[in-house]
Amino acid sequence: MPSFSIKHATVADIPEIIAIQEKTWEPTYGDILTKEQIDFMFEKIYSHESLLRQFTVEQHYFLILLNDNKPEGFASVSGEGPEKFKLHKIYVLPSKQGTGAGKYLLAETEKYVKSVGGKTLVLNVNRYNKARGFYEKMGFAVTGEEDIPIGPFWMNDYILEKQLN
Repeated sequence: MPSFSIKHATVADIPEIIAIQEKTWEPTYGDILTKEQIDFMFEKIYSHESLLRQFTVEQHYFLILLNDNKPEGFASVSGEGPEKFKLHKIYVLPSKQGTGAGKYLLAETEKYVKSVGGKTLVLNVNRYNKARGFYEKMGFAVTGEEDIPIGPFWMNDYILEKQLN
């Protein structure tokens, strides 16, 4: 039986976030993106410097999912406007998917957003990512599509939104 808890991350947790991401990205995106795009995006988004900027300049708030005090996932959110927040990242180790870890982490992320005045949570998900079904089961609905240039590559995403009660 999992024993989940949440740790509110600080810049000291950047190595933990990178370690989780290193185990997560290839299984998540290996069938969707080329190896070159995965490597490029990983360096652009998950280098120590990039994560430090997300914590300090971009004001992303990170939560780390713990199971028996071991890090197994993380999420990050930031304010996007009055009462609106964006879920930038949510990942759970592939070996822990299907255990309720993702549901717990998303619920705790929503709880945090509501605690700071958020009423709407939006996210982007790759159009070919099977996680879209997870988000829809969790109450998100597709509100649009977006094509985002990242260096020489493109992310082809759905935009999903959920009203928080």
